[in-house]
Amino acid sequence: MTAWLSTLFSGRPAWMNALMVFCAYMSFVYVPWDLFVKPVAEDHEVWFGILFSGWAAKVLAVPHWFVYGAGAYGFYHMRSWMWPWAALYTAQIAFGMLVWSLVYGPEGLAGVVGGLVPFAAFGYLTVVLWRAEPRFGETRAPLCERYGEWALVTGASAGIGAEFARALAREGVSCVLSARREERLAELAAELEQRHGVRTRVATADLSQPGEAFRLAEQVADLEIGMLVNNAGVGYAGRFHKLETTRLRDMVVLNCVSPVVLTSLLLPAMRERGRGAVVVTGSVAGRQPLPLHSVYAATKAFDQLFGEAISVELRADGIDVVVIEPGPTDTEFQQVAGELGHPGEPPAQVVAVALDALGRQPSVVSGWMNWIRANLATRLFPRSFVAHAARRFVEKFTPEEMR
Repeated sequence: MTAWLSTLFSGRPAWMNALMVFCAYMSFVYVPWDLFVKPVAEDHEVWFGILFSGWAAKVLAVPHWFVYGAGAYGFYHMRSWMWPWAALYTAQIAFGMLVWSLVYGPEGLAGVVGGLVPFAAFGYLTVVLWRAEPRFGETRAPLCERYGEWALVTGASAGIGAEFARALAREGVSCVLSARREERLAELAAELEQRHGVRTRVATADLSQPGEAFRLAEQVADLEIGMLVNNAGVGYAGRFHKLETTRLRDMVVLNCVSPVVLTSLLLPAMRERGRGAVVVTGSVAGRQPLPLHSVYAATKAFDQLFGEAISVELRADGIDVVVIEPGPTDTEFQQVAGELGHPGEPPAQVVAVALDALGRQPSVVSGWMNWIRANLATRLFPRSFVAHAARRFVEKFTPEEMR
């Protein structure tokens, strides 16, 4: 518990942590009670010092809910948009407290004092939040400074892996590009060297085969790998009994065994240097049982739990770990997995979310709708129901003969 709290509250001053906790309390406890439990006749809301009651108060509690939810999220992630909105909202509270006291409070000096005291308190907080702009807008050091010169990116020939390589190169990180298709890797290597002036190395490997992860680690043994991006992975859509056993085995090796082996082999040097990063490409599919993608979802559940666990183990060693969990993505994945084509998130956006979360949280879902799908159903409904609902969703993208 102590270690978790230390991680949760690190990186912010105490007063900002107090505001974060208050916003979380309002978001998850008070406002839901106010909206759904408190009798309408007893409900009151104040905006800009104007008192609303009854159904008007119920309606106006909704924007309050949004504001406090945004505040909890914004403080937790230290989002840049918190400035100036946090200060402006607090200024509204200060103004509202003064107006409310003068209009609805006791008459005379008592009403004036009763308004000025909270006005001064919230006015001071407004100034503090306004001056906190550098904290919210603080940019982190480039990845090459944080973790070192070289990164190993698996599955780099296309999709998310190629975008990871481009994003790392933009921050001055030289890349070892690994996948099966050497020609594509060579094209990407030339692009990175020409556009960003970084060094590259092409290391072909078929990580779905036992022993290939060891061979890949040997190919980069002469480099100080500061970042490992375990991105190589594949899906396989269809009813389990219709799927080829060999492909299922290869998928488990590629999605689970190879990331474990590579991480195990490259971590000792990172720990010795006292810095490093491991990125694991998971999937929202790993958040629930997924009929018609049963083994794939199971491999991504493995990836998520593996990454989240070692993120705790390695934090004290100066090594950051993050599991990125995308939903449908606009890559070759759908075609290779045997799915019917459907819209997906741009891979560059997935990579941006992953790198933003690196060093801040152990796992992150890319996209709000994906986050809702990944969390809401499993938290509100029995897993047995979720599995049936998931099948209805997945079968829309599965060829009829494989359903």
